Amino acid sequence: MVYAFAGFSRRPSRGEQVIAFFVRWAILTVAVWVAAQLISGIHLDGWRSTVIVALILGLLNALVKPALFWVSLPLTVLTLGLFLLVLNTGMLALTAWIAGKFDSINFTIDGFWDAFWGAVIISVVSWVLGWFIDPNKVARDLRRPI
Repeated sequence: MVYAFAGFSRRPSRGEQVIAFFVRWAILTVAVWVAAQLISGIHLDGWRSTVIVALILGLLNALVKPALFWVSLPLTVLTLGLFLLVLNTGMLALTAWIAGKFDSINFTIDGFWDAFWGAVIISVVSWVLGWFIDPNKVARDLRRPI
């Protein structure tokens, strides 16, 4: 992302990108925890599992979801964007499947509707927190010399 201020634009430094990544990860961690608290069919035990599940989901959203989005674009347009909910549900279900491959990660989802509502909650909580906390601004402010 390029920042523009008074005709001056610059790319974020590597340090700012890393800080912004950790802020986004923290936001997603809170969103996953909230979904697990509100949906009885999402089982998540311990802060360690929560953090790892958020990392898995964040990586899937960054690496896999863009390709799936473009492949499903005609269906997304046809359904006026509602198919994105199904796509988010699939990402959460894939996260649970991957987490299930590791004994140290305690994360399961009982069924489609639990994953669907969990994905909706994660999306809404992430959006609201992202509205209040701008990861790029936090990164710039933390990297600013004192």
